[in-house]
Amino acid sequence: MNYDVAVIGAGVIGSLIARELSRYNLKIALVEKCNDMAMGTSKANSAIVHAGFDAKPGSMKAKFNVEGTALMPELCKTLSVPFKPVGSLVVAFSDEEIETLNTLLEKGNTNGVPGLEIYGKEKLKEAEPYISDEAKAALWAPTAGIVCPYELTIAAAENAVVNGTDFIRNFEVKKIDFDGSIFTVSDGENNFTAKYVINAAGVFCDEIAALIGDTSIHTTPRKGEYMLCDKTVGHLANHTIFQCPSKMGKGILVTPTVDGNILLGPSAIDIDDKEDVTTQADTLASILDTAKKSVPCLTTREVITSFAGLRAHCDKNDFIIEPSEVNSQFINVAGIESPGLSSAPAIAVYVKDMLLKVLGADEKANFNPVREEPVRFRHMNNEERKALIEKNPAYGRIICRCETITEGEILDAINAPAGARDVDGVKRRTRAGMGRCQGGFCGSKVVELLARELGVEINEITKFGGNSKILYDRTK
Repeated sequence: MNYDVAVIGAGVIGSLIARELSRYNLKIALVEKCNDMAMGTSKANSAIVHAGFDAKPGSMKAKFNVEGTALMPELCKTLSVPFKPVGSLVVAFSDEEIETLNTLLEKGNTNGVPGLEIYGKEKLKEAEPYISDEAKAALWAPTAGIVCPYELTIAAAENAVVNGTDFIRNFEVKKIDFDGSIFTVSDGENNFTAKYVINAAGVFCDEIAALIGDTSIHTTPRKGEYMLCDKTVGHLANHTIFQCPSKMGKGILVTPTVDGNILLGPSAIDIDDKEDVTTQADTLASILDTAKKSVPCLTTREVITSFAGLRAHCDKNDFIIEPSEVNSQFINVAGIESPGLSSAPAIAVYVKDMLLKVLGADEKANFNPVREEPVRFRHMNNEERKALIEKNPAYGRIICRCETITEGEILDAINAPAGARDVDGVKRRTRAGMGRCQGGFCGSKVVELLARELGVEINEITKFGGNSKILYDRTK
């Protein structure tokens, strides 16, 4: 296991970097400590492609946000990932907040964000009929959009694997040695070598950097809690609706998702535990109360689940994308908090160009940038469904009733390049278990299909890897 480049961390940043590097004649490893890609920040965030008006002019956040947002629609089309250019609105509820809108407009113009405009109350109400009557104005950003962050991560990793990248799961990097030219990366039992290492480990970037003696990075986990509403209220927001931002972030939003739900959140609380993704009743209640300031008719009745994610906040308040001062063959890609998802396509290109300057590899003649579109039975008409079932009867068996997900789609997810190995992996790839019943009906069948396809005992199947077993033993 000898590589030219090892990318540590299979979130959206690491996966897109691996995909960009897989265009060239290089031996690449995408290394993840969990059982699947997209297990950290990339599975639990706002899913917003920001326009770029909030970032400090001249910062890396501003540069990569605007560039990444411009790249996102075509990237999603190429990788068959859902993307919707819904635009965003930052709403002002007072004259003071209207001044904030003007400041954001000025920053956005400096950052090169196209199409920004201040909406008055009448135009805002036309764009968002359910907006509060207390809203006075809004900043309209037409280049903003929404995407599915974990689908983008999965698609990028799959495409990287198709183009020759090795995806190494369940490999928690605990030691990195350097002999003057080559790194040896170890999890305590197994190891591999790499000429270059890219540190894209999210909230753990500081710990990975410290393994080579680089203590320049300090990452604080910033927890964000969310509430997800049923599709029955999907009409309550046509665009991403922000309130005016604070020093802790962009505030509580109300936004549609690419699948037709409504998402509320996030909170922003700095914590110490880099594994703490618990939710708190009082925090969720506060999120709902604040969201109702924007859309008053929201209630708990429509909430089908809640979750939390961690953002990698660094002391520098900007992205860190540069070779380590300790070792120039070790590239830190750290502090990638919001607008990290929006910036990801541009960051990947930037890091790829950085590596090519020193590695000088040729582009592959057979590189395939396209990820074949997965079957989405729920989006098909009856004629398309009939034709599909005639080819493969597995697509005629509905496993998840809430989301209309078939057995064929679940089998595709398990058998894909770098495919699902646990229940949550199937869920992220297919949406089986994401509906109102949250897997109450389909969960047991998904477990059975995983065990059958992976050739293991049913009590070996986990929810998300590790010790998260669904079943521990047989009763008879």
